Amino acid sequence: MVSNINQLLVQAQTAYDAADWSSLIQYLQQLILGTDSEHPEIVKNREYLLKLTLSILEMGDFQQRWEITKVLTRLGNIAITPLIEILEDEDTEEELRWYAARTLGEFQHPEAIAPLVELLKTDEDEELKAIAATALGQMGTVAITSLTELLADEDTRLLAVRSLSYIGLPETITPLLSVVQDPQVAIRTAAIEALSSFHDERVPPALLNALNDIAATVRRAAVLGLGFRPDLREALDLVTRLQPKLYDFNIDVCCAAAVSLSRMGCDEVAQQLFKLLISPHTPLPLQLETIRALVWVGTPSSLEYLQTAFNQSNSETLWQEIVTVLGRVQKPQTTPATEILLQILRSQHPATEIASINCAIALSLGQLGEMQAIEPLISLLAVKNVSVRLHAIAALKNLDGEATYQQLQQLANNTALTPDLQQGIAIALAEW
Repeated sequence: MVSNINQLLVQAQTAYDAADWSSLIQYLQQLILGTDSEHPEIVKNREYLLKLTLSILEMGDFQQRWEITKVLTRLGNIAITPLIEILEDEDTEEELRWYAARTLGEFQHPEAIAPLVELLKTDEDEELKAIAATALGQMGTVAITSLTELLADEDTRLLAVRSLSYIGLPETITPLLSVVQDPQVAIRTAAIEALSSFHDERVPPALLNALNDIAATVRRAAVLGLGFRPDLREALDLVTRLQPKLYDFNIDVCCAAAVSLSRMGCDEVAQQLFKLLISPHTPLPLQLETIRALVWVGTPSSLEYLQTAFNQSNSETLWQEIVTVLGRVQKPQTTPATEILLQILRSQHPATEIASINCAIALSLGQLGEMQAIEPLISLLAVKNVSVRLHAIAALKNLDGEATYQQLQQLANNTALTPDLQQGIAIALAEW
């Protein structure tokens, strides 16, 4: 082992002398990543290895710098001081300072906090400050106190909130709650988004209060956050609280409300979503989001509402979306969804004359996997449109392949079938 390490050290020095950074990276990776970092020979040469590693960080290209940062972190805390020096040197190129900040965050060491915080306070480079904020967020608990202090300064508050949100520990709840009513919209939004990830009794009151914020981004964040708490549906009367947001002035808030309400999984929600879907005043993007939400509700009534909406609508776009989302229904609702699609196929509905909708129906029936769809899918093979036939064949393959193939073989010999269906079956057997 010792002779191997010494040989790699000699090779590394040769590569360094020749400024062959790619080879030097390989040797350093073998020495530091491929060897026990506490091996006596590695410990003895650690400062020398640090010198070689820093030379690549300073002289290498973007990819070489990216690779060598992994080596730097394995060298241990010995790398922190030179990285801080790079970070604090305003004459150093921006990309090098970027790597120094990013790497310092991976050490999660208290010594790295102060220079990163100072950079947030004083540097004018927004991209570099964002990297420093991310690095502080990576450092976890050790950085929370310093970041909390940054909340007091209007210039550093937003980056501090974002850093706290990266940390994602319960200890960040209190500082985040302190800025949920900040004058800056971006800060309120970031704080609400971060708080939404916690199941803590202090959070829901802040989210409920933010539902009526003047800024749409804050309202949307609060709506989405409450959507992750279906366990509080009854205790906080969330359906009643969220329902008005379906009619918010901002369509993004409306769409978020549809998503969050769907997670409540009850018939009352399905009724409210259906009412929104069939309203002549509902914009198309919101109608599409509402269709998806009705499927996510996952109750029998939500599927019935989709069927009613399909029959009442005269929009090809909505027809397409409804038959598409029905294919994404999960058990135990796959059978009712299949029956709805089969009823559409059997009906004289204008949608069945449109090839793209027949394709979508076939695809959905294949995804649902219910065997009762075999015969209706076989009947689609009679459609002359090539795309419809191919979608029907693909769907049939998704069902019980062997049983379906046998049935197609039996039908192939049936001279009573129409020529179009005979041709479609022949194509299907050839494609099998």
